[in-house]
Amino acid sequence: MFAVMKTGGKQYRVTQGDVLRVEKIAAEAGETIQFNEVLMVDGTVGTPTVAGAGVQAEVIDQIKGPKTLKFVKRRRKHGSQRTRGHRQQLTLVRITDILDKGADKSGVKAALGGAGAPAAAAPKAAKPASKAAPAPAADAGTAGDDLKQLSGVGPALEKKLHAAGVTTFAQIAAWTEADIADMDEKLSFKGRIEREGWVDQAKALAK
Repeated sequence: MFAVMKTGGKQYRVTQGDVLRVEKIAAEAGETIQFNEVLMVDGTVGTPTVAGAGVQAEVIDQIKGPKTLKFVKRRRKHGSQRTRGHRQQLTLVRITDILDKGADKSGVKAALGGAGAPAAAAPKAAKPASKAAPAPAADAGTAGDDLKQLSGVGPALEKKLHAAGVTTFAQIAAWTEADIADMDEKLSFKGRIEREGWVDQAKALAK
């Protein structure tokens, strides 16, 4: 029996005994978890998921993926360049069972942490907001700064930043490398923050 499941925004074709590297799951090594977003089980195709189906797996370890390098060069008279590395957090799992029905009554802990997990979006959104958008700025009772002064930020991007709790230049100026990586992933900026130099611009505008 095989299944096609979804986790972390990616789809995997799995059979019992397969070992996979998936987007980080909130679980300890040795725990049994269950993926509930099953798109297909053998010949049964879901609409979009197969009702009652699930894929159970044992967590082997929490690991990091290979290091990727990001090089940014600004072609200006006094341009700059920057190279940064990133290692994606992953979870190593072994598929132990594929259920074509009854998964909702199995009692096994649901896999949380991937973008495809139903409850994963809440904690993931809270993490960057708490680091990049401190509580005092959110409670200031003001409209915040005009983020459209940043290079490449229009009304649509400003709306995304506001939704993530970012309203002032001071918040952006205080971002660390981890904050930038979280915001890139959460809002699908695809390296725009570093490419446009938002942090440096925000530091100048916040003065």
